Amino acid sequence: MQQYIIYKRVSTKEQGRSGLGLDAQERDIELFLENFSPAPYEVLGIYADVLSGAENTRPELDAALALARETGATLLVSKLDRLSRKVSAIAALMEDKKVAFRVAQMPNADNFQLHIYAALAEQERAFISARTKAALTEAKARGAKLGGLRDKTMKRNDAVKANARARAEKIAGLVIPLRDAGKSLREIAEHLNTAGVQTARGGRWQASQIKRTLDRLDAA
Repeated sequence: MQQYIIYKRVSTKEQGRSGLGLDAQERDIELFLENFSPAPYEVLGIYADVLSGAENTRPELDAALALARETGATLLVSKLDRLSRKVSAIAALMEDKKVAFRVAQMPNADNFQLHIYAALAEQERAFISARTKAALTEAKARGAKLGGLRDKTMKRNDAVKANARARAEKIAGLVIPLRDAGKSLREIAEHLNTAGVQTARGGRWQASQIKRTLDRLDAA
């Protein structure tokens, strides 16, 4: 019988945010168990930490990993970043011979794909941070006043644009060669979905999203 240990992580800030709260994680895990897990299966334990993603001390994760090593059960999380946002931490878990883990939102991904996804996500976060700072610097140079509601709206809009550009550039190495090879927008979307690359909201790619991504890259 397939055995699982479920681990969830959320910060106080994330609890009300779509896609990151405990309810959303539970939904994704249930979908995985119902649709992608071998049957029958058994859940040996459920653990949850409530703290920051940058926090290194995670007592519930440590307990979940200890049980996984003891029983040989598979650690199951909703998203890869619930384990860690650091590539080094994900790589260390992959090298641990006594720990196996699965990601509900990427049910068919192997370790190689998960490692690539973690690396891309870490790179994206660093790039978004740099782009956001650059956007704010440009806003100040244009004479925008800081601290007011209008400035907050402008900063938010600049950040959204910077994030969208960063996400587009994150997958440029995949979509541009496919476009240059004559692949249609739908074929490019199917290629990303097959490779386990998700959209910013953790969903599947559509042709319209590929077009917007290519438009952003062409305008950069």
